[in-house]
Amino acid sequence: MRIKKFHYQYRRDFTAEFECEHCGEVQMALGYDDDYFHREVVPKMKCPKCGKTAGLDFRPMGTLYPEGQVV
Repeated sequence: MRIKKFHYQYRRDFTAEFECEHCGEVQMALGYDDDYFHREVVPKMKCPKCGKTAGLDFRPMGTLYPEGQVV
């Protein structure tokens, strides 16, 4: 899954549309805008439709705020 579009963000908590790279399924989910979430959690999210995770070519997004910055 990859982040397609952010809908709401308050500090580091956000709601976004996540899209499957394989089948195109889109789902709304909550997230946390830190490096760990973007590098470890997002690529391991399983698509509810096809059950696949991100491929080896997955490139994580950066955070809105730099790591260590108190928001």
